[in-house]
Amino acid sequence: MPAPSYLHYPRGRACVDPAVYPDLEEFFADVVDVYVQELRALDAVGGRYLQIDEVAQPLLCDENLRAAVRARGDDPDRLIDLYIGLINRIVRRRPAGMTIGVHMCRGNAMGKWMASGSYERIADRTFNTLEADAFFLEYDTERAGGFEPLRFMPRGKKVILGLVSTKTPVLESKDFLRRRIDQAALHFPLENLALSPQCGFASHSRGSALSFAQQEAKLRRVVETAREVWGG
Repeated sequence: MPAPSYLHYPRGRACVDPAVYPDLEEFFADVVDVYVQELRALDAVGGRYLQIDEVAQPLLCDENLRAAVRARGDDPDRLIDLYIGLINRIVRRRPAGMTIGVHMCRGNAMGKWMASGSYERIADRTFNTLEADAFFLEYDTERAGGFEPLRFMPRGKKVILGLVSTKTPVLESKDFLRRRIDQAALHFPLENLALSPQCGFASHSRGSALSFAQQEAKLRRVVETAREVWGG
């Protein structure tokens, strides 16, 4: 599901008609209620895992985008707190037994991206206060910075390293992926790490620039590498 920040970040206060919602908190309360209803509906049909796609927080690692947010009158750090809080309000009301992961996304439509910048700017606050069970972190290019921000991650969390790009058909080698996993393990326990593609292959209505065979090869590479590193 898209994160609740998606309903606010692109336009700020202009995200809703002030005649309908003179107080933005009333809007956010309604948004949280809608998400909770959806979680209950998913749980009722057997859904036990939910992944939230958070774009705004990793975008606010990019100084250019932080400047754009300031120019419209918003404080980027206050927005981070707001968006963490919205997810937490949803997570705290999830059905019993439901696992929730958060994917930090910098844009992926048709191989394009929207931001660059290390997680360092948000890591301490986001990793320690966002109450998800797992974090899916994009690390497919240098735009994401190094693994050092993982030092802020609480040890009980799961971190899924998005090392396999969904933007390019080039197939990552297992040796390359294992080296990157080893580098990440210098900052967070290997047993709590996992491997995945950096994003989905069809995050746009027109699908992906990669062929089905290329997508399948990348998924097979994820599974093969994970089995070599963690067994199973």
